Amino acid sequence: MTSVAPGTLDRLRGADFLDIAQLATEQLQGVLDLADDIKAGRWASTPLSGRTVAMIFQKPSIRTRVSFQVGIQRLGGTAMALGDQDIGLGTREAVPDVARVLDRYVDGIVARLFAHQDLIDLAAASRAPVINALTDGSHPCQVLADLLTIRERVGRLDSGIRVAFVGDGNNVARSLMEAAALLGFALTVVTPPDYEPPVEAAGGVAWVRATSDLGAVQGSDVVYTDVWTSMGQEAETDARRGRFAEYQVDEALMDLAPRAVFMHCLPAHRGEEVAAAVIDGPRSVVFDQAENRMWAQMALLALIFAEDA
Repeated sequence: MTSVAPGTLDRLRGADFLDIAQLATEQLQGVLDLADDIKAGRWASTPLSGRTVAMIFQKPSIRTRVSFQVGIQRLGGTAMALGDQDIGLGTREAVPDVARVLDRYVDGIVARLFAHQDLIDLAAASRAPVINALTDGSHPCQVLADLLTIRERVGRLDSGIRVAFVGDGNNVARSLMEAAALLGFALTVVTPPDYEPPVEAAGGVAWVRATSDLGAVQGSDVVYTDVWTSMGQEAETDARRGRFAEYQVDEALMDLAPRAVFMHCLPAHRGEEVAAAVIDGPRSVVFDQAENRMWAQMALLALIFAEDA
């Protein structure tokens, strides 16, 4: 396992990417800058030429699988998708054994898993870089795309903007908190009591907070939500619908933030966490977010697999 070292951008080379908090501020900004350049056609290279990346999926996916597969191909590499039925991670085969086997075949691993500890164990046993494509603990690649989208649509990504995340304090909220702590933008997670994300995700900075008060959305530049029930929580669906009902992002809530764009990492449940009029309305940038998954991940891969200078 290698971990991202603070400092210059070239230290991303060969590193795992497990969480936003592993990055230094200049590294995070550098990933976003390169994503901008790739998207705009100002950068074109094939650092994955002759390389194969294994993509492990314990959870179903459309955006993660397609964005990574297409991005890897555009960078000159080959993507190999492996479902849980192929591996049986932690059940049919021990996590470290999977890592050591894949090490003999591939140059990198993208993993979309349930347990964050399995991701940590996979990276610890792997010599090849491991990239977190989602766990129950965090969703850093999604948040890279979110940050790119905010820069594009709001025009800045610094202490001058305010982001409100409304709903479950889940893996996306935790990764957003880590990003806010690094970049300095104000983030308020608005969630029912007992569903707050862990405060340590923000490292104790004053500009990241959690509240149950929906009035905290007032004046935000971004209003973000996600599903109330994530994969693996299906047994809690009815209880969560009742608990989160007043936290739907509807037109009245968006009226508290008249200049805000609306964000959602998808898939969305219209009529639950968001009203159809909001997600399908003119202030919604959800499909920009989806597209930006590819550009942000291409930038990340390009830096991790960069050739030695």
